Amino acid sequence: MDTLHHRSRSPRLRAALAGTGAVVLAAGAGIVALTSTAASAATPACAVTYTVSSQWPGGFGASITVVNNGAAINGWTFGFSFPASGQSVTQGWNGTWSQVGANVTVTNMSWNAGISTGGSLQLGFNGAWTGSNPVPTAFTLNGVTCNGGPAGSPSASPTPSPSKSASPSASPSSSPSSSPSPSASPTGSSGGGAAPQLHVSGNKILTSGGAAWTPHGVNRAGGEYECVQGYGIWDGPADQASVSAIKSWNANAVRVPLNEACWNGESYVNSAYAGSNYINAVKSFVNLLNSNGLVAILDLHWTDGTYTGNSSGCSSAQATCQKPMPDAAQAIPFWTSVASTFKGDNAVIFDLFNEPYASRATGDTTSGWQCWKNGGTCNGIGYQVAGMQSMVNAVRSTGASNVIMLGGEEYSNDLTQWLSYEPTDPDNNLVASWHDYNFNTCAPQSCWTSQVAPVIAKVPVIAGEIGENDCSGSFINPLMSWLDSQGTGYLAWTWDNWSGGCSSGPTLITDYTGTPTNFGAAYKAHITTLP
Repeated sequence: MDTLHHRSRSPRLRAALAGTGAVVLAAGAGIVALTSTAASAATPACAVTYTVSSQWPGGFGASITVVNNGAAINGWTFGFSFPASGQSVTQGWNGTWSQVGANVTVTNMSWNAGISTGGSLQLGFNGAWTGSNPVPTAFTLNGVTCNGGPAGSPSASPTPSPSKSASPSASPSSSPSSSPSPSASPTGSSGGGAAPQLHVSGNKILTSGGAAWTPHGVNRAGGEYECVQGYGIWDGPADQASVSAIKSWNANAVRVPLNEACWNGESYVNSAYAGSNYINAVKSFVNLLNSNGLVAILDLHWTDGTYTGNSSGCSSAQATCQKPMPDAAQAIPFWTSVASTFKGDNAVIFDLFNEPYASRATGDTTSGWQCWKNGGTCNGIGYQVAGMQSMVNAVRSTGASNVIMLGGEEYSNDLTQWLSYEPTDPDNNLVASWHDYNFNTCAPQSCWTSQVAPVIAKVPVIAGEIGENDCSGSFINPLMSWLDSQGTGYLAWTWDNWSGGCSSGPTLITDYTGTPTNFGAAYKAHITTLP
């Protein structure tokens, strides 16, 4: 659910109405670093690192870091040539990309025209290849060649630094600051503890021992809005007592909404609640959940990008509301970093984007689902979109094999085209995420059987959010019974004691000891009877 939630704790409910190729992890990713050997008084010297972050048959993703070793510049043109005839750029971000033959040119956006002395420029793109995919060895910045030779060996786990979105904040700096790279944050196993290690088999989620696992849990809102609004990281406690209260309801999973600007350490977020401080807080909470036997579902909830079209939640370019799709400039680095941080702990699930509504921006269902999968330039959206395929690629490029959830269209309430546009995953660990509330288009049971059941028959489905805004259980009770009959799990929105209680939205509790609202009482009464 998207709530434009503020410290006053009076959330506004959103009114809900009714490509890239297959990914196969390469044996190694190409990295080449080049540095200019001579500086010019007119144009600065430069150093370039080109990294193939992921590669699959016929396609690849790459990141480029350009360091300005000379005088500050305002306005840049970056160029390189592909060594092989079958190589091309299919989608790029953080600049205006063009290609003639083998020659690729990138020019600055309005917000990133300046590169200070010692400053860096972050570029990224998805590409296509046939035959072979060698890395370029010659680069230019404003006509100056960055000379040198290959450095280092191929790496399958690159750590590019997140870069500023192509849709700038209301007051961008002349040189956007980069956020902590994955290597700057804790990496590796994040404390699997008693929580099960999960993978997908057919249309089921299984533990490492082969037992079926069905989630029954809660959403723990706060990590998406507190940091960007300058109040902290969590809304309420994130300690053992609060987790014990969640467990007392027989929950086995907690979905944790996150904010990409806070994780990536973007300049407009208070540093006390951003970058490594935010990352370490999330890591600690995940450790706590896992050690208590609870699977953590990390959800990218709020993202950058200016969108003022149909169903816009806000006009800000900053990550202060639900956007129709995530922005490529920050969401790809976000998932690269998150995956690098939690790889090795498969008691953590990655929910790539909370509630897409691309079709409302593009104007029709087909183009909306195409945008959902492929991203790039989408009608009605003024920033480069991170499609589901590119986010799956970003996660897998780190070596992380975690289960991945992908919410459907129409605020994750529409799964009708999910199977047709399902991204390719080399690990076959994808799950469809579905959200359903009493005010959604797919609220009637006839919709569940006609639209959701066919997806459940093919792939695992998790109802990542369920709820109702009438302080009762009249909607969720039959929904939970139906989901139980399908062997499908669910998580209720939300474990927060917002002012107004369940009369202002689907809040489960009146305090963090677990005292339920009327809505929460209905949910608790049901899940406490489950195995």
